[in-house]
Amino acid sequence: MAGHWGYRRLLRSAVPAVTMMIVMSVYSIVDGLFVSNFVGTTAFAALNLIWPALAVVGALGLMVGTGGSALVSITMGQNDYPRASRIFSVLIRFTLIMALLFAVPLLLLMKPIAIALGAEGEMVGEAVTYGNICAIGMPGYMLQMAFQSFFMTAERPQMGTKLSIVCGVTNMGLDALFILVFGWGLAGAAAASMVACAVGGIFPLWWFSSRRNDSRLRLSLLTRMADARSIIRRACTNGLSEYVGNIAFNVVGICYNLQLMHYFGENGVAAYGILMYIGFIFGAVFFGYNFTVGPAVGFNYGAQNTGELRSLLRHSAVLTLVAGALMAVVCEAGAEGLARVFVSYDESLLALTTRAIRFYMISLVLCGFNIFVSAWFTTLNNGVISAVASFTRTLVFELAAVFILPLLLGIDGIWLAVNVAEFLAFLLTTSLLIHFRKRYHY
Repeated sequence: MAGHWGYRRLLRSAVPAVTMMIVMSVYSIVDGLFVSNFVGTTAFAALNLIWPALAVVGALGLMVGTGGSALVSITMGQNDYPRASRIFSVLIRFTLIMALLFAVPLLLLMKPIAIALGAEGEMVGEAVTYGNICAIGMPGYMLQMAFQSFFMTAERPQMGTKLSIVCGVTNMGLDALFILVFGWGLAGAAAASMVACAVGGIFPLWWFSSRRNDSRLRLSLLTRMADARSIIRRACTNGLSEYVGNIAFNVVGICYNLQLMHYFGENGVAAYGILMYIGFIFGAVFFGYNFTVGPAVGFNYGAQNTGELRSLLRHSAVLTLVAGALMAVVCEAGAEGLARVFVSYDESLLALTTRAIRFYMISLVLCGFNIFVSAWFTTLNNGVISAVASFTRTLVFELAAVFILPLLLGIDGIWLAVNVAEFLAFLLTTSLLIHFRKRYHY
Protein backbone atom coordinates (compact mmCIF):
# COMPACT_ATOMS: atom_id res chain seq x y z
CA MET A 1 0.00 0.00 0.00
CA ALA A 2 3.02 2.30 0.23
CA GLY A 3 4.36 4.41 -2.65
CA HIS A 4 2.70 6.70 -5.17
CA TRP A 5 -0.80 5.90 -6.47
CA GLY A 6 -1.14 7.38 -9.95
CA TYR A 7 -3.87 6.60 -12.49
CA ARG A 8 -2.10 3.53 -13.84
CA ARG A 9 -1.51 1.96 -10.43
CA LEU A 10 -5.04 2.76 -9.27
CA LEU A 11 -6.61 1.19 -12.35
CA ARG A 12 -4.34 -1.85 -12.32
CA SER A 13 -4.84 -2.43 -8.61
CA ALA A 14 -8.60 -1.94 -8.84
CA VAL A 15 -9.10 -4.67 -11.44
CA PRO A 16 -9.18 -7.60 -8.96
CA ALA A 17 -11.56 -5.89 -6.51
CA VAL A 18 -13.81 -4.55 -9.27
CA THR A 19 -13.89 -7.98 -10.91
CA MET A 20 -14.72 -9.55 -7.53
CA MET A 21 -17.62 -7.15 -6.98
CA ILE A 22 -18.96 -7.52 -10.53
CA VAL A 23 -18.90 -11.31 -10.29
CA MET A 24 -20.66 -11.16 -6.93
CA SER A 25 -23.26 -8.84 -8.43
CA VAL A 26 -23.72 -11.12 -11.42
CA TYR A 27 -24.28 -14.21 -9.34
CA SER A 28 -26.77 -12.37 -7.15
CA ILE A 29 -28.56 -11.31 -10.34
CA VAL A 30 -28.62 -14.87 -11.66
CA ASP A 31 -31.36 -15.67 -9.15
CA GLY A 32 -33.47 -12.93 -10.71
CA LEU A 33 -32.77 -14.14 -14.24
CA PHE A 34 -33.76 -17.72 -13.47
CA VAL A 35 -36.79 -16.74 -11.39
CA SER A 36 -38.05 -14.16 -13.87
CA ASN A 37 -37.68 -16.39 -16.92
CA PHE A 38 -38.47 -19.84 -15.47
CA VAL A 39 -40.62 -19.34 -12.36
CA GLY A 40 -42.76 -16.27 -13.12
CA THR A 41 -43.43 -12.61 -12.48
CA THR A 42 -45.12 -13.20 -9.10
CA ALA A 43 -42.11 -15.08 -7.72
CA PHE A 44 -39.76 -12.47 -9.20
CA ALA A 45 -41.72 -9.66 -7.55
CA ALA A 46 -41.77 -11.58 -4.23
CA LEU A 47 -37.98 -11.99 -4.35
CA ASN A 48 -37.47 -8.26 -4.91
CA LEU A 49 -40.04 -7.37 -2.26
CA ILE A 50 -38.45 -9.37 0.58
CA TRP A 51 -34.81 -8.84 -0.34
CA PRO A 52 -34.44 -5.31 1.17
CA ALA A 53 -35.27 -6.64 4.65
CA LEU A 54 -32.65 -9.39 4.30
CA ALA A 55 -30.08 -6.97 2.93
CA VAL A 56 -30.48 -4.64 5.91
CA VAL A 57 -29.37 -7.47 8.22
CA GLY A 58 -26.66 -8.80 5.90
CA ALA A 59 -25.14 -5.34 5.56
CA LEU A 60 -24.05 -5.53 9.21
CA GLY A 61 -21.17 -7.62 7.86
CA LEU A 62 -20.31 -4.85 5.39
CA MET A 63 -20.39 -2.32 8.23
CA VAL A 64 -17.88 -4.29 10.29
CA GLY A 65 -15.72 -5.02 7.24
CA THR A 66 -15.45 -1.48 5.89
CA GLY A 67 -15.12 0.18 9.29
CA GLY A 68 -12.74 -2.50 10.51
CA SER A 69 -10.53 -2.50 7.42
CA ALA A 70 -9.98 1.23 7.92
CA LEU A 71 -8.79 0.59 11.49
CA VAL A 72 -6.58 -2.28 10.34
CA SER A 73 -5.02 -0.34 7.46
CA ILE A 74 -4.30 2.68 9.69
CA THR A 75 -2.64 0.34 12.22
CA MET A 76 -0.60 -1.25 9.43
CA GLY A 77 0.43 2.24 8.29
CA GLN A 78 1.79 2.72 11.82
CA ASN A 79 3.83 -0.48 11.27
CA ASP A 80 2.05 -2.42 14.06
CA TYR A 81 1.14 -5.59 12.15
CA PRO A 82 0.55 -7.89 15.17
CA ARG A 83 -2.09 -5.50 16.55
CA ALA A 84 -3.64 -5.20 13.08
CA SER A 85 -4.13 -8.99 13.03
CA ARG A 86 -5.64 -8.97 16.50
CA ILE A 87 -8.12 -6.25 15.51
CA PHE A 88 -9.01 -8.25 12.40
CA SER A 89 -9.61 -11.39 14.48
CA VAL A 90 -11.84 -9.65 17.01
CA LEU A 91 -14.00 -8.15 14.24
CA ILE A 92 -14.47 -11.40 12.33
CA ARG A 93 -15.48 -13.20 15.52
CA PHE A 94 -17.94 -10.41 16.29
CA THR A 95 -19.45 -10.70 12.78
CA LEU A 96 -19.99 -14.44 13.17
CA ILE A 97 -21.67 -14.06 16.56
CA MET A 98 -23.88 -11.24 15.29
CA ALA A 99 -24.98 -13.31 12.27
CA LEU A 100 -26.07 -16.21 14.46
CA LEU A 101 -28.01 -13.90 16.77
CA PHE A 102 -29.94 -12.25 13.94
CA ALA A 103 -30.86 -15.43 12.05
CA VAL A 104 -33.46 -16.63 14.60
CA PRO A 105 -35.58 -13.43 14.81
CA LEU A 106 -35.63 -13.26 11.02
CA LEU A 107 -37.06 -16.77 10.81
CA LEU A 108 -39.75 -16.00 13.39
CA LEU A 109 -40.79 -12.68 11.85
CA MET A 110 -40.52 -13.40 8.12
CA LYS A 111 -44.27 -13.56 7.38
CA PRO A 112 -45.14 -10.29 9.20
CA ILE A 113 -42.19 -8.63 7.44
CA ALA A 114 -43.39 -9.81 4.02
CA ILE A 115 -46.93 -8.52 4.67
CA ALA A 116 -45.62 -5.20 6.00
CA LEU A 117 -43.58 -4.77 2.81
CA GLY A 118 -46.72 -5.04 0.71
CA ALA A 119 -46.87 -8.72 -0.25
CA GLU A 120 -50.37 -9.89 -1.15
CA GLY A 121 -51.94 -13.25 -1.97
CA GLU A 122 -49.53 -15.72 -3.53
CA MET A 123 -46.62 -13.29 -3.11
CA VAL A 124 -46.70 -13.75 0.69
CA GLY A 125 -45.88 -17.45 0.60
CA GLU A 126 -43.20 -16.98 -2.06
CA ALA A 127 -41.55 -14.14 -0.14
CA VAL A 128 -41.57 -16.10 3.14
CA THR A 129 -40.05 -19.17 1.49
CA TYR A 130 -37.22 -17.17 -0.04
CA GLY A 131 -36.65 -15.16 3.13
CA ASN A 132 -36.52 -18.15 5.49
CA ILE A 133 -33.86 -19.92 3.45
CA CYS A 134 -31.78 -16.74 3.30
CA ALA A 135 -32.14 -16.29 7.07
CA ILE A 136 -30.69 -19.77 7.61
CA GLY A 137 -27.75 -18.85 5.38
CA MET A 138 -27.20 -15.44 7.01
CA PRO A 139 -23.90 -16.34 8.78
CA GLY A 140 -22.23 -17.17 5.46
CA TYR A 141 -23.68 -14.07 3.83
CA MET A 142 -22.51 -11.70 6.58
CA LEU A 143 -19.03 -13.21 6.73
CA GLN A 144 -18.69 -12.91 2.97
CA MET A 145 -19.69 -9.24 3.17
CA ALA A 146 -17.14 -8.60 5.94
CA PHE A 147 -14.23 -10.34 4.21
CA GLN A 148 -14.69 -8.33 0.98
CA SER A 149 -12.94 -5.32 2.51
CA PHE A 150 -10.13 -7.28 4.16
CA PHE A 151 -8.74 -8.95 1.03
CA MET A 152 -7.33 -5.63 -0.20
CA THR A 153 -6.16 -4.67 3.30
CA ALA A 154 -4.26 -7.99 3.40
CA GLU A 155 -2.82 -7.08 -0.04
CA ARG A 156 -4.40 -10.19 -1.59
CA PRO A 157 -7.11 -8.75 -3.88
CA GLN A 158 -6.61 -11.51 -6.45
CA MET A 159 -7.74 -14.07 -3.89
CA GLY A 160 -10.99 -12.17 -3.42
CA THR A 161 -11.51 -12.17 -7.17
CA LYS A 162 -10.87 -15.89 -7.54
CA LEU A 163 -13.16 -16.69 -4.62
CA SER A 164 -15.97 -14.57 -6.05
CA ILE A 165 -15.67 -16.43 -9.36
CA VAL A 166 -15.91 -19.77 -7.57
CA CYS A 167 -18.96 -18.54 -5.67
CA GLY A 168 -20.51 -17.21 -8.86
CA VAL A 169 -20.05 -20.48 -10.75
CA THR A 170 -21.43 -22.36 -7.73
CA ASN A 171 -24.53 -20.17 -7.59
CA MET A 172 -25.22 -20.32 -11.32
CA GLY A 173 -24.72 -24.07 -11.47
CA LEU A 174 -26.97 -24.69 -8.48
CA ASP A 175 -29.63 -22.30 -9.86
CA ALA A 176 -29.80 -24.38 -13.02
CA LEU A 177 -29.87 -27.62 -11.01
CA PHE A 178 -32.38 -26.58 -8.37
CA ILE A 179 -34.76 -24.62 -10.62
CA LEU A 180 -34.57 -26.30 -14.03
CA VAL A 181 -33.83 -29.90 -13.00
CA PHE A 182 -35.35 -30.28 -9.53
CA GLY A 183 -38.15 -27.74 -10.09
CA TRP A 184 -37.75 -26.11 -6.67
CA GLY A 185 -38.74 -22.66 -7.96
CA LEU A 186 -37.99 -19.66 -5.74
CA ALA A 187 -36.78 -21.93 -2.93
CA GLY A 188 -34.13 -23.31 -5.27
CA ALA A 189 -32.91 -19.80 -6.09
CA ALA A 190 -32.56 -18.98 -2.39
CA ALA A 191 -30.76 -22.24 -1.63
CA ALA A 192 -28.31 -21.70 -4.50
CA SER A 193 -27.46 -18.22 -3.26
CA MET A 194 -26.92 -19.26 0.33
CA VAL A 195 -24.69 -22.21 -0.59
CA ALA A 196 -22.56 -19.81 -2.65
CA CYS A 197 -22.44 -17.36 0.28
CA ALA A 198 -21.36 -20.16 2.60
CA VAL A 199 -18.43 -20.87 0.30
CA GLY A 200 -17.53 -17.17 0.24
CA GLY A 201 -17.73 -16.87 4.01
CA ILE A 202 -16.16 -20.11 5.23
CA PHE A 203 -13.14 -20.30 2.89
CA PRO A 204 -11.59 -17.00 4.14
CA LEU A 205 -12.09 -18.20 7.73
CA TRP A 206 -9.93 -21.21 6.92
CA TRP A 207 -7.34 -19.43 4.76
CA PHE A 208 -6.62 -16.45 7.02
CA SER A 209 -6.09 -18.82 9.97
CA SER A 210 -4.11 -21.50 8.10
CA ARG A 211 -0.41 -21.98 7.38
CA ARG A 212 -1.12 -21.23 3.72
CA ASN A 213 -1.76 -17.60 4.62
CA ASP A 214 1.29 -15.70 3.35
CA SER A 215 -0.09 -12.21 4.07
CA ARG A 216 0.73 -10.00 7.07
CA LEU A 217 -2.86 -10.25 8.29
CA ARG A 218 -3.67 -13.38 10.28
CA LEU A 219 -6.90 -14.64 11.85
CA SER A 220 -7.36 -16.30 15.22
CA LEU A 221 -10.88 -16.79 16.53
CA LEU A 222 -9.45 -17.27 20.04
CA THR A 223 -7.82 -13.82 20.15
CA ARG A 224 -8.50 -11.82 23.30
CA MET A 225 -7.91 -8.07 23.55
CA ALA A 226 -8.42 -5.85 26.55
CA ASP A 227 -9.91 -3.16 24.32
CA ALA A 228 -12.09 -5.48 22.20
CA ARG A 229 -15.24 -3.54 23.01
CA SER A 230 -13.54 -0.30 22.02
CA ILE A 231 -12.38 -1.84 18.73
CA ILE A 232 -15.86 -3.13 17.91
CA ARG A 233 -17.40 0.21 18.78
CA ARG A 234 -14.89 2.13 16.67
CA ALA A 235 -15.25 -0.24 13.71
CA CYS A 236 -19.04 -0.10 13.81
CA THR A 237 -19.06 3.68 14.21
CA ASN A 238 -16.58 4.03 11.39
CA GLY A 239 -18.50 1.68 9.12
CA LEU A 240 -21.82 3.19 10.11
CA SER A 241 -22.01 5.20 6.90
CA GLU A 242 -21.98 2.03 4.79
CA TYR A 243 -24.63 0.47 7.00
CA VAL A 244 -26.77 3.59 7.15
CA GLY A 245 -26.39 3.92 3.42
CA ASN A 246 -27.49 0.32 2.97
CA ILE A 247 -30.45 0.76 5.30
CA ALA A 248 -31.40 3.95 3.52
CA PHE A 249 -31.03 2.27 0.12
CA ASN A 250 -33.29 -0.59 1.16
CA VAL A 251 -35.83 1.67 2.89
CA VAL A 252 -35.97 3.72 -0.30
CA GLY A 253 -36.37 0.45 -2.23
CA ILE A 254 -39.31 -0.49 -0.03
CA CYS A 255 -40.89 2.91 -0.69
CA TYR A 256 -40.31 2.53 -4.43
CA ASN A 257 -42.06 -0.84 -4.28
CA LEU A 258 -45.00 0.62 -2.36
CA GLN A 259 -45.36 3.42 -4.91
CA LEU A 260 -44.98 1.06 -7.84
CA MET A 261 -47.48 -1.44 -6.42
CA HIS A 262 -49.91 1.47 -6.26
CA TYR A 263 -49.30 2.64 -9.84
CA PHE A 264 -48.40 -0.59 -11.70
CA GLY A 265 -48.92 -3.60 -9.42
CA GLU A 266 -46.53 -6.56 -9.77
CA ASN A 267 -45.11 -5.23 -13.06
CA GLY A 268 -43.87 -2.09 -11.35
CA VAL A 269 -42.06 -4.05 -8.63
CA ALA A 270 -40.56 -6.35 -11.27
CA ALA A 271 -39.34 -3.37 -13.33
CA TYR A 272 -37.74 -1.80 -10.27
CA GLY A 273 -36.07 -5.11 -9.45
CA ILE A 274 -34.49 -5.11 -12.89
CA LEU A 275 -33.25 -1.54 -12.35
CA MET A 276 -31.61 -2.69 -9.13
CA TYR A 277 -29.94 -5.63 -10.84
CA ILE A 278 -28.49 -3.40 -13.54
CA GLY A 279 -27.48 -0.90 -10.88
CA PHE A 280 -25.69 -3.68 -8.95
CA ILE A 281 -23.45 -4.35 -11.94
CA PHE A 282 -22.43 -0.74 -12.48
CA GLY A 283 -22.35 0.04 -8.76
CA ALA A 284 -19.99 -2.90 -8.29
CA VAL A 285 -17.35 -0.95 -10.21
CA PHE A 286 -17.52 1.90 -7.72
CA PHE A 287 -17.59 -0.33 -4.65
CA GLY A 288 -14.70 -2.42 -5.98
CA TYR A 289 -12.71 0.74 -6.60
CA ASN A 290 -13.40 1.92 -3.04
CA PHE A 291 -12.23 -1.43 -1.65
CA THR A 292 -8.97 -0.78 -3.52
CA VAL A 293 -8.38 2.86 -2.70
CA GLY A 294 -9.71 2.75 0.88
CA PRO A 295 -6.79 0.82 2.44
CA ALA A 296 -4.32 3.04 0.53
CA VAL A 297 -6.02 6.15 1.94
CA GLY A 298 -6.01 4.68 5.46
CA PHE A 299 -2.37 3.60 5.15
CA ASN A 300 -1.20 7.04 4.01
CA TYR A 301 -3.35 8.75 6.62
CA GLY A 302 -1.79 6.57 9.32
CA ALA A 303 1.67 7.36 7.90
CA GLN A 304 0.76 11.12 7.76
CA ASN A 305 1.59 11.29 4.05
CA THR A 306 -0.60 14.28 3.19
CA GLY A 307 0.77 14.72 -0.32
CA GLU A 308 -0.32 11.24 -1.30
CA LEU A 309 -3.74 11.82 0.27
CA ARG A 310 -4.28 14.82 -1.99
CA SER A 311 -3.18 12.80 -5.00
CA LEU A 312 -5.55 9.93 -4.14
CA LEU A 313 -8.47 12.32 -3.76
CA ARG A 314 -7.80 14.14 -7.03
CA HIS A 315 -7.27 10.98 -9.09
CA SER A 316 -10.27 9.22 -7.57
CA ALA A 317 -12.60 12.15 -8.26
CA VAL A 318 -11.62 12.14 -11.94
CA LEU A 319 -11.89 8.36 -12.30
CA THR A 320 -15.32 8.05 -10.65
CA LEU A 321 -16.83 10.92 -12.64
CA VAL A 322 -15.49 9.70 -15.99
CA ALA A 323 -16.53 6.10 -15.27
CA GLY A 324 -20.01 7.24 -14.23
CA ALA A 325 -20.52 9.22 -17.43
CA LEU A 326 -19.44 6.26 -19.59
CA MET A 327 -21.79 3.89 -17.74
CA ALA A 328 -24.72 6.27 -18.19
CA VAL A 329 -24.08 6.39 -21.95
CA VAL A 330 -23.99 2.59 -22.13
CA CYS A 331 -27.32 2.34 -20.32
CA GLU A 332 -28.98 4.94 -22.51
CA ALA A 333 -27.82 3.24 -25.68
CA GLY A 334 -28.57 -0.31 -24.56
CA ALA A 335 -31.70 0.17 -22.44
CA GLU A 336 -33.96 -2.14 -24.43
CA GLY A 337 -31.31 -4.84 -24.73
CA LEU A 338 -30.69 -4.78 -20.99
CA ALA A 339 -34.42 -5.05 -20.32
CA ARG A 340 -34.83 -7.96 -22.74
CA VAL A 341 -32.36 -10.07 -20.77
CA PHE A 342 -34.95 -10.24 -17.97
CA VAL A 343 -38.41 -9.73 -19.52
CA SER A 344 -38.35 -10.59 -23.21
CA TYR A 345 -41.48 -12.70 -22.61
CA ASP A 346 -43.72 -9.71 -21.73
CA GLU A 347 -43.95 -6.76 -24.13
CA SER A 348 -45.75 -4.40 -21.74
CA LEU A 349 -43.27 -5.07 -18.96
CA LEU A 350 -40.43 -4.74 -21.47
CA ALA A 351 -41.63 -1.28 -22.54
CA LEU A 352 -42.06 -0.16 -18.93
CA THR A 353 -38.59 -1.41 -17.94
CA THR A 354 -36.87 0.14 -20.97
CA ARG A 355 -38.34 3.56 -20.21
CA ALA A 356 -37.39 3.20 -16.53
CA ILE A 357 -33.77 2.38 -17.41
CA ARG A 358 -33.43 5.44 -19.64
CA PHE A 359 -34.61 7.77 -16.90
CA TYR A 360 -33.10 6.08 -13.86
CA MET A 361 -29.57 5.33 -15.07
CA ILE A 362 -28.70 8.99 -15.77
CA SER A 363 -27.92 9.00 -12.04
CA LEU A 364 -24.75 6.97 -12.69
CA VAL A 365 -22.97 10.18 -13.77
CA LEU A 366 -22.70 11.42 -10.16
CA CYS A 367 -23.39 8.22 -8.23
CA GLY A 368 -19.79 6.94 -8.17
CA PHE A 369 -18.36 10.23 -6.94
CA ASN A 370 -20.91 10.45 -4.13
CA ILE A 371 -20.21 6.86 -3.04
CA PHE A 372 -16.47 7.54 -3.10
CA VAL A 373 -16.72 10.63 -0.88
CA SER A 374 -18.65 8.67 1.74
CA ALA A 375 -15.98 5.94 1.64
CA TRP A 376 -13.25 8.62 1.78
CA PHE A 377 -14.41 9.85 5.17
CA THR A 378 -14.79 6.27 6.42
CA THR A 379 -11.13 5.54 5.63
CA LEU A 380 -10.14 8.78 7.40
CA ASN A 381 -11.85 7.31 10.50
CA ASN A 382 -14.67 9.87 10.41
CA GLY A 383 -17.68 7.58 10.30
CA VAL A 384 -20.09 10.30 11.42
CA ILE A 385 -19.51 12.57 8.40
CA SER A 386 -19.45 9.55 6.12
CA ALA A 387 -22.81 8.48 7.55
CA VAL A 388 -24.24 11.98 7.10
CA ALA A 389 -23.26 11.98 3.42
CA SER A 390 -24.65 8.48 2.85
CA PHE A 391 -27.80 8.93 4.92
CA THR A 392 -28.75 12.28 3.38
CA ARG A 393 -28.14 11.09 -0.17
CA THR A 394 -30.63 8.25 0.02
CA LEU A 395 -32.97 8.47 2.97
CA VAL A 396 -33.49 12.23 2.78
CA PHE A 397 -33.04 13.32 -0.84
CA GLU A 398 -34.20 10.20 -2.69
CA LEU A 399 -36.99 9.29 -0.29
CA ALA A 400 -38.44 12.80 -0.55
CA ALA A 401 -38.08 12.81 -4.32
CA VAL A 402 -39.82 9.45 -4.84
CA PHE A 403 -42.98 10.77 -3.15
CA ILE A 404 -42.91 14.38 -4.36
CA LEU A 405 -41.88 14.07 -8.03
CA PRO A 406 -44.78 11.78 -9.09
CA LEU A 407 -47.14 14.49 -7.86
CA LEU A 408 -45.38 17.06 -10.08
CA LEU A 409 -44.29 15.01 -13.10
CA GLY A 410 -46.59 12.00 -13.09
CA ILE A 411 -45.42 8.39 -13.13
CA ASP A 412 -42.05 9.24 -14.73
CA GLY A 413 -41.27 11.19 -11.56
CA ILE A 414 -40.67 7.85 -9.80
CA TRP A 415 -37.83 7.01 -12.19
CA LEU A 416 -36.40 10.56 -12.12
CA ALA A 417 -36.27 10.75 -8.31
CA VAL A 418 -32.80 9.21 -8.07
CA ASN A 419 -31.33 11.81 -10.45
CA VAL A 420 -32.52 14.67 -8.29
CA ALA A 421 -31.16 12.90 -5.20
CA GLU A 422 -27.71 12.33 -6.74
CA PHE A 423 -27.43 15.97 -7.85
CA LEU A 424 -28.29 17.26 -4.38
CA ALA A 425 -25.90 14.71 -2.84
CA PHE A 426 -23.14 15.92 -5.19
CA LEU A 427 -23.56 19.45 -3.86
CA LEU A 428 -23.42 18.13 -0.28
CA THR A 429 -20.38 15.85 -0.72
CA THR A 430 -18.41 18.55 -2.53
CA SER A 431 -19.14 20.94 0.32
CA LEU A 432 -17.99 18.37 2.88
CA LEU A 433 -14.70 17.81 1.05
CA ILE A 434 -14.03 21.54 1.01
CA HIS A 435 -15.01 22.01 4.65
CA PHE A 436 -12.76 19.25 6.01
CA ARG A 437 -9.71 19.73 3.78
CA LYS A 438 -7.74 21.62 6.45
CA ARG A 439 -8.45 19.08 9.21
CA TYR A 440 -7.07 16.18 7.15
CA HIS A 441 -4.53 18.19 5.08
CA TYR A 442 -5.60 16.83 1.69
